[in-house]
Amino acid sequence: EKPGVRARSIFLWFRAGPRPKLAVKEAKAKDEKKAKLNSVEGSRIVGDGELKELLMSAESIEDQIRILHGATCLNDLGKRLRFLAVRQVESSLQGMFPQALAYPFGSSVNGYGKMGCDLDLILDLDSEAGAKQNPDSRLVFHTKATNPNERTQVQRQLESIGDVLQLFLPGVNSVRRILKARVPIIKYHHEHLDLEIDLTMNNMTGVYMSELLYLFGQIDDRVQPLTFCVRKWAQAVGLTNYAPGYWITNFSLTMLVMYFLQQLKEPILPPINKLVQNAAPTDLRITDSQISCSFLRDITRLDFRSTNRSSLEELLLQFFEFYSHFDFNQRAISLNVGSSILKPDHSPMYIVNPLETTLNVSKNVNLEETELFRIQVRNALWLLDTHEKPTATEGIATEWGLISLFGNKVKDRITPQMFFTKRLVNVKDIFDDESMAPNGELALDYKNKMVRHQVASIQKATRQEINKLAAGTTTT
Repeated sequence: EKPGVRARSIFLWFRAGPRPKLAVKEAKAKDEKKAKLNSVEGSRIVGDGELKELLMSAESIEDQIRILHGATCLNDLGKRLRFLAVRQVESSLQGMFPQALAYPFGSSVNGYGKMGCDLDLILDLDSEAGAKQNPDSRLVFHTKATNPNERTQVQRQLESIGDVLQLFLPGVNSVRRILKARVPIIKYHHEHLDLEIDLTMNNMTGVYMSELLYLFGQIDDRVQPLTFCVRKWAQAVGLTNYAPGYWITNFSLTMLVMYFLQQLKEPILPPINKLVQNAAPTDLRITDSQISCSFLRDITRLDFRSTNRSSLEELLLQFFEFYSHFDFNQRAISLNVGSSILKPDHSPMYIVNPLETTLNVSKNVNLEETELFRIQVRNALWLLDTHEKPTATEGIATEWGLISLFGNKVKDRITPQMFFTKRLVNVKDIFDDESMAPNGELALDYKNKMVRHQVASIQKATRQEINKLAAGTTTT
């Protein structure tokens, strides 16, 4: 096979060479004494069976939430592998664009990523474009005039970068260009890292949002485990989905958890406006779209201390209780002010984007999915209340705690459609003489025998009462 064009790469790759005969003989003689290589997995996702065993061995729901977080969160090696992918993209382009930088954002860096999550990247080909230039300097960078239509320019740049990734970068394959989307994007797979990567350009609000979520996770050590638990529950009951659609996203769920922690009598998280008020001059961030993303980055200077000492188990129950009564019909959620506000429009669920406050984070969620969320939080309360940890005499095989929540399969879930289906039988037919067969039984066709017997009993009792009333009227 003819080799391709040699490219600079940060991945070391050694070719296997022949081994000396003496070394082979010694290796065979010492097979049993050979030390095993100690390795750490950076991408393996914990299976449902293994996770269930870990949760069953816990002492309490508090322990289950901690175990779930520790077993599923992105580990240190997983984070390092993702930054390796970031560095590969940067180094491949900096020969022509010396100021090019790639910024990871999303779940890989915000503290809420799980093993196997995708890597989201924002590429800035000229990271110092907004820097103040010396007007007295006669040295200037050579540039070419850009397309006046910024969107078209981004699409053409991404198309060219996609070609470079596909043709020259080692390990990159399955490059897909989605350039007609609202935010143009390139998706590709990195076979060396077993990683799916999404690359876009000029959208720094995603990076600043990741910073904000990371800061919330650092303010209190209960924030991340609780968020992981809620997101895992939502996935188990079918509230979230990997494909885009009308359902709640993980980002919306994270916003719901953050808002709940702001609403407690003793808040665990402060309003975002508190972070904005405590911001220093070095925290100033303004995007190219003139969106202010300035907020405190150093939490040691934050003027907020929580006195809440609730356990994770108590917080999980309170989360479900809180949203089982929340008025999504009239109220919108604002993490900026830390309270609900009147909905600006008629979206079934409205969560104000913390940075772009004119946008709705959950705009994609339709009425059916909003109602399903209400149903599932009430169902979760019931499951946790009725599936407590079994005692020693009851055995350990009984599902309890989080296992009862996660075991509620999607196919068995309660859905809003169940409350809007056609009636199995018309009420008028129950008391219609034509519905009776010659033998005195109901002539209606019922799919369930129990329903048929119940209707027959109701009909018989009702006729007896009508006859008694008729007899009493005649006597009078």
